[in-house]
Amino acid sequence: MFQNFDAPSRAHPITDRLVALRAHLARVGLSGFIVPHADEYQGEYIPASAERLAWLTGFNGSAGAAVVLADEAAVFVDGRYTLQVRDQVDVADFTPEDLISLPPHQWLKGKLKAGDRIGYDPRLLTLAEVRRFEAACKANKAELVALDENPVDAIWTDRPAAPLTQVVQQPDELAGETADAKIERLQAILAEKDVDAAILAQSDSIAWAFNIRGADVPHNPVVLSYALLRRDERPTLYVDGRKLSNAVRDALSERADIKEERALLADLAALGAAGRRVLVDPQTTPALFVTALTDAQGVIVEGSDPVVLPKARKNAVELDGTRRAHRRDGAAMTRFLAWLDENGAKGGETEISVAKKLEAFRAEAGAADGMPLLEISFDTISGAGPDGAIVHYRVNEATDRKLETGTLYLVDSGAQYRDGTTDITRTVAIGQPTAEMRDRFTRVLKGHIALATARFPKGTSGAQLDTLARHALWQAGLDFDHGTGHGVGVFLSVHEGPVRISKAGHLPPEPGMILSNEPGYYKTGAYGIRIENLIVVTPPAPIEGGDREMLGFETITLAPIDRNLIDVALLSPAERAWMDAYHARVRDMLAPSLDGAALDFLIAATQPLEA
Repeated sequence: MFQNFDAPSRAHPITDRLVALRAHLARVGLSGFIVPHADEYQGEYIPASAERLAWLTGFNGSAGAAVVLADEAAVFVDGRYTLQVRDQVDVADFTPEDLISLPPHQWLKGKLKAGDRIGYDPRLLTLAEVRRFEAACKANKAELVALDENPVDAIWTDRPAAPLTQVVQQPDELAGETADAKIERLQAILAEKDVDAAILAQSDSIAWAFNIRGADVPHNPVVLSYALLRRDERPTLYVDGRKLSNAVRDALSERADIKEERALLADLAALGAAGRRVLVDPQTTPALFVTALTDAQGVIVEGSDPVVLPKARKNAVELDGTRRAHRRDGAAMTRFLAWLDENGAKGGETEISVAKKLEAFRAEAGAADGMPLLEISFDTISGAGPDGAIVHYRVNEATDRKLETGTLYLVDSGAQYRDGTTDITRTVAIGQPTAEMRDRFTRVLKGHIALATARFPKGTSGAQLDTLARHALWQAGLDFDHGTGHGVGVFLSVHEGPVRISKAGHLPPEPGMILSNEPGYYKTGAYGIRIENLIVVTPPAPIEGGDREMLGFETITLAPIDRNLIDVALLSPAERAWMDAYHARVRDMLAPSLDGAALDFLIAATQPLEA
């Protein structure tokens, strides 16, 4: 499923939907209802059948929530979506709130009255989320009520059907480890934690553990399913049997029991009745599953999803595949940049037309390399002029803007190939940039280089590294309101935990992890700037004259950075040297895959900076 540029559905006015929901809540004796951006599998990207937040509010970002009360309602988004939410949501219906500074449970705490009954869907809220809402309700002598039926589903008469795509196996030669070996490693983790079983509720965890992939979710090659890992027994995979061919079912049955999803609650109750100790990640496990265990007197042991860290530490085969994917993707990106350099200022291109052109170049590159483009890794952020200042802007037919001379164009995009997932952002000057644009771009570049060249001891947190990417902006009184880096999977989710480089990134990067390096700057109503490469955490190594080994980063994204936007006078000699070395590497790695105008562009775009 590639990008759909249609505007969000407006089959019925949002106000009418809100009125209908409130009427339904009143009929069933509820004072309000919580609407997360979540499906039953707790993924960031969700199928159309689970887009309840978008259907109810109009906001279609990848993170957020809403709370509806009888006389007011709020929609909560983070810093990526502060502009987008006001464009998409009628503030007369939903008041936009900051998800970080005033999360939904805190907002609700200030609104509740004694005796209020607030409903929630226990399939969609995690244990941690329910606890926060329970505390808010308890403080006001209100009640949090788990519902058997989601009230939004009751009024969403044209709700799409749940996805039903086929499960495929990820070859061992691309995974770098068999599923049997992974399951043995995970069982050893369960033994270390002294638990009998663990619930897996995240689809990418299941995909990695069983070496399977699917197409149930846009842009993420996962199959919606659940799994139970057992320390001393075979695991169980709970998946709709219609998604399994006979061959795939036979292969999976060699290492796991296969059951329908509806069997999970009964199996959890059986574990509880047997007094088993079950590992539950409160951040990712639906509250419904925890209730099934505790009602049966099971012993809950709270801890992180046991797959998350092993999945994030990529093996050598995965890293080699990802490097191949980035060479392929870099060639496609360079062809696109060459085409944009020729056509961007002519006045005939729009955000949608250039996004489609980029996707076409990726498809051509995949076909030529024998590794087809299977999906884009997220909806392309194609922002011209002021739209570039909307951090997670999603262009549609109604907002499509022309590229114009004297403006900046920001494109954040990625691809899913079977051997790797890519994510790259480039900001390009259409015509001649202003001095301010060049200043801001160069400060973003300085932050990008500072992170790319960082050497740091084991245990350094993502928050500590984050300051490197912001320092040059801070010196000018500037900043950006998103994280600097997120984890990336291998033919899996483009946003992967548990490590992130951000002000709230408390975990340390470890060797083999793939992270993004994407500082930015955004001037509302004018332009946006972001420079993003993917980086791999390198193993500890000594530094001459030092007494501690240091980790570092290897940049694996390959594509020119717009030299026209660089104010060379703001760069130090070391920063210029990094820029020239990066461009020389880009040229050497990509030139064999290019010819004609694209090769000419590559050679010109990667020339050394003039001091």
